[in-house]
Amino acid sequence: MWHNSFGSKFKIEIWGASHTPEMGIRIEGVPSGISLYEGDFMSDILRRKAWGKETTSRIENDIPTIVAGVMNGTTSGEPIEITFANNNTRSSDYSQFESHNRPSHVDFTARAKYGEGVDLRGSGQFSGRMTLLLVAAGVVAKKIVEGVKYTTRIVEIGGSRNKAEFDQIVTSAMSEGDSVGGVIECRAEGVKVGLGEPFFDSAESIISHLMFSVPAVKGVEFGSGFEGVKLRGSERNDCFTDGEGHTATNNEGGINGGITNGNDLVVRVAIKPTASISRKQMTYNKELGEVAPLRIKGRHDACIVRRAAVVVEAVVAIALAELTLVSRLSSLV
Repeated sequence: MWHNSFGSKFKIEIWGASHTPEMGIRIEGVPSGISLYEGDFMSDILRRKAWGKETTSRIENDIPTIVAGVMNGTTSGEPIEITFANNNTRSSDYSQFESHNRPSHVDFTARAKYGEGVDLRGSGQFSGRMTLLLVAAGVVAKKIVEGVKYTTRIVEIGGSRNKAEFDQIVTSAMSEGDSVGGVIECRAEGVKVGLGEPFFDSAESIISHLMFSVPAVKGVEFGSGFEGVKLRGSERNDCFTDGEGHTATNNEGGINGGITNGNDLVVRVAIKPTASISRKQMTYNKELGEVAPLRIKGRHDACIVRRAAVVVEAVVAIALAELTLVSRLSSLV
């Protein structure tokens, strides 16, 4: 059985897959009276689109259709449903993987769990294509959590933190039939104090849970993260500068004890190199019963990091919407 929903107060549920005629998302918990038009989604959707030679040549219109939950441009308080059509599919590109599982892909585990009939065209519901639905949910979430400013940037590609080198690194990998990964940082300014429900629904727990649902995410850190462990406590501690909770440094990334402290929420996410590469790989072929060469055909990104930035931002917004609505309910009890 698939488990395709998340959240208790800002609840999202996705359906469809990469190569189905359409896919969609249902969002529960959105208050009534919020302005929402289909055009509101386009700015973030465009940030996710394939845009150059380093990205997939699969170009979809990605036009959202609001089918429920909005009347005359205003949310009704009922669940919101948004659909997207899949028009530019080439399912035949994936027939070669029925017996020759792609390295670092879901082919083997999906069939082991769900059987040979699982839909893996375009990687099915495991595809990065599904992140379009998260971006849509993020647009709605941003309207619920007002006053928050998001700044999302690429801090590393292919092991380099020099932005001037990024294009050359990706181009070089692509020319060799290979791929590279990187690190994305999302900073949310204006997050109110007090979001997070320790123990198991801490701010870090909710954000990380959602973030690891994004294909290609292999690591999440807050504040100074892994670099911070190299410091002593006296160097890393965030000393308060006033009674409002502001701190001289922000090594905690805006969270103390699982609860937001009013400083900038800082999250960094590690995105692995795209698994689908055209370079020859030696991997097990079930039909032959031996390790054999595999060259992956089809349309793939040499580096997914730039397109993933808005997805990371959307996930942070979704988590903040969930935490905000839970906090509002708690204050009424």
